[in-house]
Amino acid sequence: MKPKITIVDYGIGNLFSVMRAFEHVGAEVVLASDAASVTNAARLVLPGVGAFRSCVDELAGHGLVDAVKAYAGNGRPMLGICVGMQMLFAQSNEFGITPGLGLIAGEVKDIPRMGSDGVPHKIPHIGWNDLRAPAGASWQGTLLDGLTPGEAAVYFVHSYTAHPLAEAHRLADADYDGCRISAVVRSGTVYGCQFHPEKSGAVGLQVVRNFVTQTA
Repeated sequence: MKPKITIVDYGIGNLFSVMRAFEHVGAEVVLASDAASVTNAARLVLPGVGAFRSCVDELAGHGLVDAVKAYAGNGRPMLGICVGMQMLFAQSNEFGITPGLGLIAGEVKDIPRMGSDGVPHKIPHIGWNDLRAPAGASWQGTLLDGLTPGEAAVYFVHSYTAHPLAEAHRLADADYDGCRISAVVRSGTVYGCQFHPEKSGAVGLQVVRNFVTQTA
């Protein structure tokens, strides 16, 4: 029997590429737009593109905020992608302070408009960057199992980055001209990827495969 992946469908973005990535690694993919389907999922994916506030508003408008929170509390695997990852946090400062789901302590802030050398750089941050392991972080048995820090490039498109309150919630970072980017976060069985695994080639497919097969 194929493992089943449920993707939250709340009217934001094109879900086709995310679906295809999970199908490529052998999963059965279903879209869920009602609370019961979200709450009862075996493995849940929360995508997101565009503005934080728009995503939160749409999720609330579909009556799915409490369902996602309930799911996250049941110990089954969850993955937020891009703005879906940012929504895991308590709040974002994009277009004013907007509350998030509060599943991971911390907040989302805009990426500094200058690198550590004081030279302005492009915002949004678009392109390929290597994943790096923060001090003390182990990828074994996690979403990044089988990947090597500094040798796993993934694709980013974003203007804001998460700042976890606890360093332990950082599983991987990326460097953008000396600016620290939260690339992968984890709290228990709840994961978030700022990058797009569905657009990150073989490395991204490994991340997707790990989510389908890992038990935690």
